[in-house]
Amino acid sequence: MVLYTSPFPNSFLSVLHSFSWGLIFPCYWLADRLVASFVPTTYEKRQRADDPCYFHALCIIITTPIYLALLVASLPFALIGFLLWSPLQSARRPYIYSRLEDKSHANGATLLTEWKAAGNGKSFCFGSANVCLLPDSLARFNNVFNTQARAKEIGRRIRNGASRPQIKIYIDSPTNTSISAASFSSLVSPQGGDNTNRTVNAGIKRTTSMEYKGDNSGSNNSEDSREDKGGAGEPNGGEENTCIVRINGEDNGHMSDTETDAVNGQAHASGPAEPSLEGDVEISKTPNHKQKEGDSGSLDSYSASRESLVKVRVGDGTVDQSTVNNKLLYKASIMKKTSVRKKKHTDETFDHEISAFFPANLDFLCLQEVFDKRAAEKLKEQLHHYFEYIVYDVGVYSCHGCCSFKFVNSGLLFASRYPVMDAAYHCYPNGRGTDSLASKGALFLKVQVGSTPQDQRIVGYISCTHLQAIAGDTTVRCEQLDMLQDWLSEFRKSTSSSSTANPEELVAFDVICGDLNFDNCSSEDKLEQQHSLFTHYKDPCRIGPGEDKPWAIGTLLDPEGLYDEEVCTPDNLQKVLESEEGRKGYLVYPTSKNHSSSQKGRKASLKGNGRRIDYMLYTEEGLYLEWKVEVEEFSFITQLAGLTDHLPVAMRLTVSTGEDDP
Repeated sequence: MVLYTSPFPNSFLSVLHSFSWGLIFPCYWLADRLVASFVPTTYEKRQRADDPCYFHALCIIITTPIYLALLVASLPFALIGFLLWSPLQSARRPYIYSRLEDKSHANGATLLTEWKAAGNGKSFCFGSANVCLLPDSLARFNNVFNTQARAKEIGRRIRNGASRPQIKIYIDSPTNTSISAASFSSLVSPQGGDNTNRTVNAGIKRTTSMEYKGDNSGSNNSEDSREDKGGAGEPNGGEENTCIVRINGEDNGHMSDTETDAVNGQAHASGPAEPSLEGDVEISKTPNHKQKEGDSGSLDSYSASRESLVKVRVGDGTVDQSTVNNKLLYKASIMKKTSVRKKKHTDETFDHEISAFFPANLDFLCLQEVFDKRAAEKLKEQLHHYFEYIVYDVGVYSCHGCCSFKFVNSGLLFASRYPVMDAAYHCYPNGRGTDSLASKGALFLKVQVGSTPQDQRIVGYISCTHLQAIAGDTTVRCEQLDMLQDWLSEFRKSTSSSSTANPEELVAFDVICGDLNFDNCSSEDKLEQQHSLFTHYKDPCRIGPGEDKPWAIGTLLDPEGLYDEEVCTPDNLQKVLESEEGRKGYLVYPTSKNHSSSQKGRKASLKGNGRRIDYMLYTEEGLYLEWKVEVEEFSFITQLAGLTDHLPVAMRLTVSTGEDDP
């Protein structure tokens, strides 16, 4: 299958489309600004609280006639542009595939090594987020604004979170041979520019998540264009960007109170380091890549997620404050013992957490509601600093391919560190209401993640979708889930080059990501909860229809509280969501006739931990029979606090081959 790298088959149509859109854009922009001036967000209302009440009204009185006059003047040109633009959509391709040619900027992708299916297996990390990148006037109805700046900041935060090194901690003890905290993300404060593995004795500190200090959205423009100084590190075996910490002790890796105090001291590289744990601490780190200055969540950031980050301080550790001005600053908070990181639900087979960062070594990213085309370009530019392959501008326009007229695309965007082999898009034909104006659908992708010593390709399937959003449209969503399964089955058959007798490809995983717009606890969503999709695909957060696991939380935030001081930063939002009372104040809960729709101050008992409408599903069906897929960790992420009204989710899958390491 040919991947489309441009929206039109030839340059003439592309130029004609650009010309027609150039005629439409002034009218579109003026209408957007006019509506946006009458829809303030809660953040803007608070900013204006100290200003005289008449000042904002005066601005509206002055600008409204100007906008209206210019809008009327641009209408004839927009009409001509629309008459050219609409028929061109019949020749438009359903997506644009972007591959980064200059790999010097793809810092995350350059460290990937092809998986040879040797050893015990390999893990793959998937992320999904609804980023609410609509035209600014429409985004304001969800209490978010400044779509263009948000798009750039969202991309920067995602790549900075994903480009951190991954740390694995193993406790070696005569009385405890279990893994204390395996394969979770962590920050390491690097000293020096070497990219070789090091083993040192050091103090290990548990820290809370970061505290977001500010955002100068334009401060990193020059930094993004700079070339990195120094080369990227070489991969270390099969696990890229991984830091291995081995703790040898007599007390199961636990620290005494005096030892806890000792970790507050700092080991100096120029002299012998004082071990702060009972035993040796072995740190073997393969850096992801050399971070650019000013990147939020970069390796020189002295902080980490409360549940998922370990701080390792080696050397002087002093930082020139001039290098962190006008950047995303973070600070370390309360230190905890390394031994306290335990699963709250010991019967669970995998780690789960609320994290202030996207997982380290994020391999695949599925985004929804990337509707604005200019914002999509800005987001793509940022993501290309980490992901080499991106599929964006997915969907159809006008009347092409669907029953009703489509003004915007599907809003889907897919980013990958592994090459995309095939892609297909289908539009849901049964959208209703305002959802029918967007070409919501499903994007299906086939990626190559490695090859066997026998030259068999190792592939994976990923589906990204966004279902009908209007409450009460249960039958519509169920029909869309039916179509999703049928289309996915057809896609797998049409792209498979294997036969049972002579397999040319081995399927490692099959994952579905997206905003499904129903939760597993609402009584109104019973039909969706019992859909056959959940018999073929597993939801790590779900026990059964109508019942989530105790640790699962909602992913839909209350829009009215997005800019409250308690939740406006990744660190603060993480702390709030870790408490039941905090979740009741800032998450949207399943609807019920027994309580008011107001989120704050309500006393009625609420079912579950909020509306979880963003899903990560996986299946064991249709995979290579000798391999086994298991969830290694699941995360609810707060790194996009203040930028969207959804919580991103992430899942790390481990594909076990059953072979021993060579």
